Amino acid sequence: MKPERHPVFIEHVRPAVDDGRHPVKRVVGDVLTVTADIFKEGHDQLAARVRYRGHDAAEWREAPMRLVDNDGWAGQVSLDANTRYVYTVEAWTDAFGSWVEEMRRRITGGQRDLESELLEGAEMVRAAHAALPAGAASGPDAAVLRRALDRLGGKPSRDARLDALLDGELRQAMARAAPRPDLTPYDRLLDVVVDRREAAFASWYELFPRSQGRVPGRHGTFADCIERLPDIQRMGFDVVYLPPIHPIGRTARKGPDNALAAGPGDPGSPWAIGGPEGGHTAVHPDLGTLDDFRRLVKAAQGLGLEIALDFAIQCSPDHPWVREHPEWFYQRPDGTIKYAENPPKKYQDIYPINFASHAWAALWDALLGVVRFWIDQGVRTFRVDNPHTKPLEFWAWLIREVQTRDPDVVFLSEAFTRPKVMRALAKVGFTQSYTYFTWRNFKEEMTEYLEELTRSEMAEYFRGNFFVNTPDILPEVLQRGGPPAFQMRATLAATLSSLWGIYSGFELAEHDALPDSEEYRASEKYEIRVRDWDAPGNLKAHVARLNAIRRENRALQSMSTLQFLPSSSPHVLFYGKITSARDNVILVAVNLDPFATHESTLEIPLEALGIAADETYELHELLSDQRRLVRGDRHTVSLDPRTATAHVYRVARWRRRERDFDYYA
Repeated sequence: MKPERHPVFIEHVRPAVDDGRHPVKRVVGDVLTVTADIFKEGHDQLAARVRYRGHDAAEWREAPMRLVDNDGWAGQVSLDANTRYVYTVEAWTDAFGSWVEEMRRRITGGQRDLESELLEGAEMVRAAHAALPAGAASGPDAAVLRRALDRLGGKPSRDARLDALLDGELRQAMARAAPRPDLTPYDRLLDVVVDRREAAFASWYELFPRSQGRVPGRHGTFADCIERLPDIQRMGFDVVYLPPIHPIGRTARKGPDNALAAGPGDPGSPWAIGGPEGGHTAVHPDLGTLDDFRRLVKAAQGLGLEIALDFAIQCSPDHPWVREHPEWFYQRPDGTIKYAENPPKKYQDIYPINFASHAWAALWDALLGVVRFWIDQGVRTFRVDNPHTKPLEFWAWLIREVQTRDPDVVFLSEAFTRPKVMRALAKVGFTQSYTYFTWRNFKEEMTEYLEELTRSEMAEYFRGNFFVNTPDILPEVLQRGGPPAFQMRATLAATLSSLWGIYSGFELAEHDALPDSEEYRASEKYEIRVRDWDAPGNLKAHVARLNAIRRENRALQSMSTLQFLPSSSPHVLFYGKITSARDNVILVAVNLDPFATHESTLEIPLEALGIAADETYELHELLSDQRRLVRGDRHTVSLDPRTATAHVYRVARWRRRERDFDYYA
């Protein structure tokens, strides 16, 4: 049995993650550029298109592709909806286009006897007109075809027939309306998940609600959180992330600094979820009621903020599920339930969930129900705790189930684990991911890691959220480097990535750690903290300025344009972000050493900016609001961590006739 003929070959369709096994990611308003290698035997002209539709749409749309070079084709699709699209490529022989090109070669070669070829061309136009569907018979392409046929009617001269058949408007109409011989589809459908814009550009602030009160020893409330929101807004944040807000178990409750024995007033860890008051769909009674939580969500929305919740799939021994569904947990031979361990650490106050349980289907449905419960309370963003300890297939199912109904929901993966596992979590659906940025301190390792995130296939699916600290991670550079280290790391995170975040206390440069660890001393994970948020020496103004600069400069709202630039000092990292239209250019120089001043010669990429070597331009330093006129591609900077750990420049060009500056902004 002979195979079905598909003489057109379509290869290397991009973008595609793992050859299309996983979706690529974009945001609403993006243009998806689809490329492919397309060819066939011989010298026929080809035509190609991108076919695409929303996952729940019945009708396909199409966008033309053009030949770029060397059998490489490209087409563009505007992504205008927060949904999942499917797309593919089709190609065919452009019979009329091939005829036109052959005719031009014949004419150029001086051939005069073209009667047979002219008849062939006219027949192609008649066949295309006859094949028009009923709905297109009165359309613009039909009108062009009819005009050509009218010009070919009667007994026109050879030159008149050539003029009619070689008309550019006719060729375009035929490209759209003519039959498509050898029509060949690519052998698979590809996916692109189109998220709302905030999925790729946002600034996060993490806080413990119970520590937002002002009276030492008193448990904070949702009302206290509402009072803090204006302060967080003034610092320029978009997302306020809350660790678990649920009832906390009493059995094996941990004391300060993870002590095994808790005192009568110790609040325990919020991640020991569940008690007599309820489980994952209940709120801790000392925080308030569910109505109080809804008021917090509404108050945040009124200030342009979004509340994100922690989704931790684990239970305290007092969680209702332990009693109602013991089959969802790990049973020991003696009939007791196994608590969580990550040797040498032990978490006696937490029971992990057994995803290999025979009752896994009911478990999955229950967890989906938890997420949808909080969506119904107004939550649209979830930070997922330790997703790498749960099955990938579960996350693929859960995220798709959620986003099919609520496509605007964002999931942040908190997985500081092996690189391939982190990448796999992003592939199966997580919107954003924590990264290794927290532990990248030196120029070479920072450059290597960021180029992996932005230049490899990871750029298609992995959105790195650069948290500078977390309740679990107080990096050594922050422990030892003082306020300059905090300013330096914040500047790096806010300008390297379009997504960044801090855990509260960062703005106060809190740096007291347990010996030989990255754990905070007197950690909020185990006790209530009361702070003076306006304490002398705080870094709130620096954080607010960084977030304002991000909002004011579109170049910083994406990671895709990041490029590292030459800097003569091994301690000074120099990089830039340039919009595709070159209408916003940001250059950043950061001293990575919080202890000493370093001078460096920076190489400005004038050619990439369209600036002549002898042209005067301005470097506007945005952190200090200082301006400097310069010329040439060398600029020397001295960065003293006591006064300025970094310079963030916006480039402006001098327009001589108007004696004014033309900002890339």
